[in-house]
Amino acid sequence: MGDRLKWGILGTADISESVIPAIQGSRGCIVTAVASRDPSRARTWADRFGIPDAFGAYDDMIRSGAIDAVYLPLPNSLHAEWTVRSLEAGLPVMCEKPLTVNAAEARVVAEVSRRTGLPVMEGFMYRFHPLYQRLQEIIDRGTIGRVSTIDAVFTFLLDDGESIVQSVDLAGGALLDVGCYPVNAARLLAGEEPVRVTAFERRDGVDRVMTGVLDFPGGVLARFETSIANTERHRLEVAGTLAHLVVEDPWVPGTGDVTILIRRRGQLDEVVPVEGANTWVLQFEHFARLVNEGLRPQWPVEDAVSNLCVLDALASSARQGRVVAVDRSL
Repeated sequence: MGDRLKWGILGTADISESVIPAIQGSRGCIVTAVASRDPSRARTWADRFGIPDAFGAYDDMIRSGAIDAVYLPLPNSLHAEWTVRSLEAGLPVMCEKPLTVNAAEARVVAEVSRRTGLPVMEGFMYRFHPLYQRLQEIIDRGTIGRVSTIDAVFTFLLDDGESIVQSVDLAGGALLDVGCYPVNAARLLAGEEPVRVTAFERRDGVDRVMTGVLDFPGGVLARFETSIANTERHRLEVAGTLAHLVVEDPWVPGTGDVTILIRRRGQLDEVVPVEGANTWVLQFEHFARLVNEGLRPQWPVEDAVSNLCVLDALASSARQGRVVAVDRSL
């Protein structure tokens, strides 16, 4: 392995259009290969982004010796299989969220990661934005008092009937596509794992709308809404006994400055500015340090298992119409 971590992109998903420039712009990283099941598509992408090697089969790339790590943006249903195959080929993996379709698959990935000694990271890039460090500082300082509720929304209108997010076979649906963000953020800010959940959904093949509540043992209740069937909305609120925090762009904060609003009834909002950052770049630079320097990941693969335990429970609650305990057996 040279000075720069050589990345291979497994698939040509649309998200790679954002990711490839971020990898190329990250310290210690370079994209050297892309693979597709369509050789001509792989070559077109490689030429477009100035990537040296193009492979017409996923296995050919991970067995080629041309890369040091894999970025995996394939459909959800393929995450577990190709993460495991990459690890078994001796390659650390950055896998797009959700890590797998369910917690059972995630536990398998975690076991292979432990056995091979290779890191796996779930691609929740939003967590690397300094916004979340600042939110945690405000909460820990007691500015808003004791936290009682967290409210999060991530919705958008998906009008592409051919999208993989609309596919039952490819494990699409609102919860796994964007609902996983509010769930992840609630766990992050609550600082513990929920013990039980409840959820309601509207389905048309896949789940298109879901609302739910997470019950944390420390007393926090987290409510969320996710949808692929209504207008795009991004929002995060954290309410305490003294004030509440509002963030209008919590999931894709962007590289420009963002703000946290501290609201107290009867007073003007206190505006807390947070400097912008490229979350993709920060994520890939962190991963490169994991591989090159052997650092412990900020969010190890076990965190992804825990998130999927909650997502499993929410899906089960929506199907059964009752409160469901979160099974966190690892």
